[in-house]
Amino acid sequence: MSRYQEFFQGLRDMLPMLLGAMPFGIIYGSLAGAAGLDAWQTIGMSVLVFAGSAQFIAVSLLTGGATLAVLWLTTLVVNLRHALYSATLQPFVRHLPKRWRVPLAFWLTDEAFAVVQQRYARNDDSPHKHWYFLGAGLAMYGNWIGCTLIGLLFGQSVPNLAAWGLDFAMIATFVGIVVPMLRNRPQIAAALVAAVTALIFHDLPYKLGLLAAAFAGIVVGVALECHQRPLQEELC
Repeated sequence: MSRYQEFFQGLRDMLPMLLGAMPFGIIYGSLAGAAGLDAWQTIGMSVLVFAGSAQFIAVSLLTGGATLAVLWLTTLVVNLRHALYSATLQPFVRHLPKRWRVPLAFWLTDEAFAVVQQRYARNDDSPHKHWYFLGAGLAMYGNWIGCTLIGLLFGQSVPNLAAWGLDFAMIATFVGIVVPMLRNRPQIAAALVAAVTALIFHDLPYKLGLLAAAFAGIVVGVALECHQRPLQEELC
């Protein structure tokens, strides 16, 4: 496909993820305004930070009077999962010049990774897959900023918006993406172990339970893959 076809396909494939992220953006805009951030600060955080979980935590910590050092450290820990995303996609983008890799790294979100890694996994020789990445990333970026603005403008008129359970849309979206990707025993085992670990360590501070779940899932998945390879080689 041409670069423009890749770009617009990335936009199209990101649409289900946009629907799941909309409630989060609206809730963030509402909470940030209620926490005392002015319009420019609220929008600026979405433009320059562009990380939903980090922005929610930042608003909460700023409201509680936390220092900048605590805020930086907490958001760093929460977003360490992006190192795993980067490591997964690095083999596919390392040939790109820095003018591509830097903005793509900025636009790499949970949702973008879920969509883009499936595109790179397809067995074709398209030289323009980074344009697909660009389309998916820009779609989520514009969606997040727009929803932040909606929450900022109208969130105050809806009482206790965060308690409406709108975040279920994001959970359902990710479940719908992850489940079809579980095609063998190591993948299924890794997902189950990660889920159980996340539940067990849910109460750890700074979202460390998510990091523990990711680590446990990786260890189990790699161990089972390594165990299966000698058996497959023997059968061959």
